[in-house]
Parts: sequence; structure tokens; C-alpha cells
Amino acid sequence: MIKRLIGLCLAAMMLFGAANALAQSQPEWEYPLAPEILKDPGDYIILTNTETLLGADYIPDDLVRVTAKKGAGGEMELRKAANDALNAMFAAAEEDGYTLYVKSVYRSYQTQKTMYYNRLDRYGYDDGLVAFPGSSDHQTGLGVDILNYEWTQKDGMNEKFAAEAEAKWMEQNCHRFGFILRYMEDKEEVTNIKYEPWHFRYVGLEAAAYIMENHLSLEEFTWEWQAYIEEYERNGGDFEELLRERARINYTVIEVTEDGEEELSIYY
Repeated sequence: MIKRLIGLCLAAMMLFGAANALAQSQPEWEYPLAPEILKDPGDYIILTNTETLLGADYIPDDLVRVTAKKGAGGEMELRKAANDALNAMFAAAEEDGYTLYVKSVYRSYQTQKTMYYNRLDRYGYDDGLVAFPGSSDHQTGLGVDILNYEWTQKDGMNEKFAAEAEAKWMEQNCHRFGFILRYMEDKEEVTNIKYEPWHFRYVGLEAAAYIMENHLSLEEFTWEWQAYIEEYERNGGDFEELLRERARINYTVIEVTEDGEEELSIYY
């Protein structure tokens, strides 16, 4: 017991010292989201549009088969985190009396390219409803089109879907599962994509809550946090070093020694 208490005290002192040293070496981090979220090792907040294109070889390495209800046959895929969140959102909608159906999920660069030029040939101009290849949110494996049953029976989709109860429920609740409404009605000049009340994008719980609460497009969110990091570093901070320091103060584990006593281990 004495050994355990001494270990806990020493650990607390070491953690306090490391945290204090970090605070003295870096400006205070005041952005509403933690720096680890902006570093985003999972690429969940990755932005793609006509100014930030994905390469033809960009293929997520954690795609899984979508098991949620679908509006059409055929195998569909999403990145695992997005798929797990999608299942949770569909289950919650069901509990509230709404049945949702997946319309479209991951699309490769080549599939998007074919869709784009087919539509261009059909109408003779870019009508803003099919993204230019490399700019599609679907290529990230994090974007998903979701409809109610009635709209799965229609040939196309348009902004009138916003009047459906399911669309309203999703816009109000999507952030609870890490999704955002990707192409908002009043953000068309920013996204260069027409209003799509059916298109949701997984970004993670914290980012989704912040984006939807502040009514931001993914473009505006990206510009905002990038500008904050630039300002942070102009004020003497080092963002990459901040991440490394925070990672060093990682976690503690209580281990049992061979003689049965508990021992606190600290991992940096």
C-alpha cells in the first residue's frame, strides 16, 4: 500500500511537471476543439472540392460493407467509422419513428469521372449536382446520401426532399453521430454545390457538434481552424511540438508485480 501511494504521488508530480513545462513553452490553446482533432490522424475532416482535389489513386484503406437499409441493390462501402456511425443514426431514427435508406456511399475516382461526364454529355453543361472527379465527398468514403422510402422510388433527387420529416430529423440530429449536412442551403457560394438535404458527411463527434452548432460548411470550418493554427504559430507556438508534448503525457497503468503488489506505470 505504501509503495502504491508513493508511486501515485510521484506520478502526479511528474504529470504536473510535464504539464507545467508545456504550458510555459507554448501559448495557451484557445480553439474550441483539441489540437488532436485538427491533426486528424483518421482524415475524418479531410476537405475535397474543386480547389482541393483528391488524386485518382486516393482509396480509403478501411472500407467496409454497408449493412444499413438500402434504397437500391448492389454492394455499398463506407469507411468503418462512418459505417458504425451510420448504423447508430439509423437505429436512433427508427426509435423516433423514421425509417432511413442509403442511396449512395463511397465512389471511386473513376466512377465519379464517368458519372460527371455522362451528365455533362446529357445536359451540355455542369448543373452542379454531380461533382467534378476528384472533388467528390463520396471519394473520401465518409459521405453518404440518405433518403426516406418515398424518395428512393424517384428517378432523381432535388431540394424538395428538405420538406420531408426524415430530412428535418437528420439535419437536427446528425451531429449526435458525427455527421454534418455537407451542402447547406445558404452555403452554395462557398461549396459551389447546390443544396443537398440528403448528403451527410462523417467528421467525428466533436467536429460535427462544432460545425453544426455554428452553421459552418466544411470549407468554412477548414479555413477557420487553419487560420487559428497560423495565428497560434505567429504568436510563438509550435503546433507540431504541441501535439508531441500532449502525446507524451499519455496515460498511466496500474500493474500487479510478481509479489502481488500494485505498481503505477506512466507512459510518455
